[in-house]
Amino acid sequence: MIDIKLLVENPKYFKDASKKKLVEVDVAQIVELKNRQNQLIKSRDELRYELNQGSTGKPTEEKQKELREVKAQIKILETEINDLENKIYALARMIPNPAFDDVPIGKDDSENVSIREVGEKIKFNYEPKDYLTIAEGLDIIDVKRAGKVSGSRFGYLKNEGAWLELGLMNLAFNTLANENILEEIIKKNNLNVSAKTFVPMIPPVMLKPEVFAQLGYVDRGDIDYFKIKDDELVLVGTSEQSLVPYFKDEILEEKNLPVRFLVFSSCFRREAGSYGKDTRGILRVHQFDKLEMVSFSTQENSKEEHKFLLAIEEYLMQQLELPYRVLNICAGDLGDPAAAKFDIEVWFPFENKYRETHSTSNTTDFQARRLNTRYRSKGETKFVHILNGTAFSQRPILAIIENNQTKEGWVKVPKVLQKYLPFDIIKR
Repeated sequence: MIDIKLLVENPKYFKDASKKKLVEVDVAQIVELKNRQNQLIKSRDELRYELNQGSTGKPTEEKQKELREVKAQIKILETEINDLENKIYALARMIPNPAFDDVPIGKDDSENVSIREVGEKIKFNYEPKDYLTIAEGLDIIDVKRAGKVSGSRFGYLKNEGAWLELGLMNLAFNTLANENILEEIIKKNNLNVSAKTFVPMIPPVMLKPEVFAQLGYVDRGDIDYFKIKDDELVLVGTSEQSLVPYFKDEILEEKNLPVRFLVFSSCFRREAGSYGKDTRGILRVHQFDKLEMVSFSTQENSKEEHKFLLAIEEYLMQQLELPYRVLNICAGDLGDPAAAKFDIEVWFPFENKYRETHSTSNTTDFQARRLNTRYRSKGETKFVHILNGTAFSQRPILAIIENNQTKEGWVKVPKVLQKYLPFDIIKR
């Protein structure tokens, strides 16, 4: 949620910022309601002063009658103030987090900006196969039986496929728990951040609807999530959703920031907006496992912390020796909570195109303001800045299969994963 005080002071900024995200908002109405509320608050406070002054000593019967009337007026005003507060809050929730000034202007993912490409695309001396053909041939992914059991957009990871996921998770856990590696990443990228390690977490995957709503994803009708109707709970669509509210209604100490978590969970998505897209295989599914980084930062350090999360993502992909590119996501493709976002897309040789495997977002204080998560700094409290970034999902497994395939239909395991696995090649 945006700062309403700032909105009243500069309504044009928020109107223009919302337009960049392709959102039309009635800023003028919020300002009008807030000004009206301020007038009522002033009137109420004046009456409270009058009430306090009149209550001193032993008031006469006539004076007591006057004070009772004042009390009644205060009660009426407080009702009006609260009603206006609810209206203001409901309208303000429709306003997305303004994008940073250096975020590209654009309407959708076709206008995201490529920052860099890293790694050489492998040149095959034969026609490469797609990951699913290879995986089915090696019996490491089974979507046909998943279809019988669960329907479309599900799959089984089995045999070495399951091992690959465990290998990726071990690589990430060991990387983000190693202060020396984090210091190396910081030095290489010339970053001014702490090398503080990430706290491993396995969170709940079900949220109270009111908590889920506070994350800022559903205010304008986004329904790309699963509900558990009888128990009034929501299944997380991505791992950070149950970690971002971890400090809800709490005040942290500045000296303890950043607080970083590495969160592993299953995730559940309806994929309601992807009808007909990526229906083959397990690239876009209703259920998948994910390892997510979440950071609670000071306001001053959040941009640098965001660069750090991106640098970690790139480090992990470089360890896998997969070719990738980094995208700066345009304003129209950002979503409500994010003020800035970077994606990593990995090269898939069969399709001859890049596919997204990672993203990292800086939501500034947008989610923290809704969750009332603050920190104490020099005698005052401020809202924390909350950031998230992918360590690994299951998608890199697919990229490993395609990029490391052999003519025989085998798959070579990246060297960095071999120490976590009982094999260095998948073959039959």
